[in-house]
Amino acid sequence: MTERVLIIGIGNAYRSDDGAGLAAAAELIRLRLPGADILQACGDGASLIEAWHGRKHVVLVDATSSGAAPGTIHRIETSTEALPASFSHHSTHSVNLAEAVELARVLNRLPERLTVLGIEGQDFRSGTDLSAAVHSAVDEVVRLICEELACTNAH
Repeated sequence: MTERVLIIGIGNAYRSDDGAGLAAAAELIRLRLPGADILQACGDGASLIEAWHGRKHVVLVDATSSGAAPGTIHRIETSTEALPASFSHHSTHSVNLAEAVELARVLNRLPERLTVLGIEGQDFRSGTDLSAAVHSAVDEVVRLICEELACTNAH
């Protein structure tokens, strides 16, 4: 039996495009993705490290603000590269996602495979709607995750 993948959608639903990870997780929950446990989280670093403890494969979906075009999808495999410091945007927590990943690395608490899918945001002001580019990117990220898990579970 294949171990279940943990997918965590991160964000704040009340800061426009910052809700991208939450929107992706909500859609994956709606699809009842087989072989996956799906959570929605605010992005607190300590809570993330605790959530993925003991997991072999984790996928994090979060909004980014790196200066790329809105809707750009970034994929980083943390086993081979670090998250750039500029990857995380205005965090409301004392430890942002990049810092949480590096802290987990130092504490030997990273999953064997931790994939970060970042969706480049456009608007992080107060509001509940995603921009058009981010909404399209959320749909693409959901498609990519479904496709990858179907391939993984077929083996």
